[in-house]
Amino acid sequence: MRIDKYLWCTRYFKTRSLATQACKKGHIKINSKNIKPSKEIFTGEKVIVRKNQINYEFLVLDTPKNRVGAKLVDLYRKDITPKEAFENLEMLRFAKDYYRKKGEGRPTKKDRRDIDDYNNYDESE
Repeated sequence: MRIDKYLWCTRYFKTRSLATQACKKGHIKINSKNIKPSKEIFTGEKVIVRKNQINYEFLVLDTPKNRVGAKLVDLYRKDITPKEAFENLEMLRFAKDYYRKKGEGRPTKKDRRDIDDYNNYDESE
């Protein structure tokens, strides 16, 4: 089975074209090598998927015939993603919150437009 189809069947990507694009951008690796979307995948291979700033790692246990339900995904792959990857994402979220809290600092584009609309409001209307 092709890697893009496998990633779609095991619900790593919502559409097959998103899985294909991820392969072309180099976000998918099999045994630590960048691959093309047409690469055939076999049982026992280690796959690394870079998605949402996390490197998901898993072993291929079997290939499904069609897209499977969320509860059945673990029949086809074994997740070996290290816990540090999720902890790093949590630290990144805290780091972003530290610098600017909502409502403080420079206004966003939406805030600026609201201010401009308020300032340009004509009382005669």
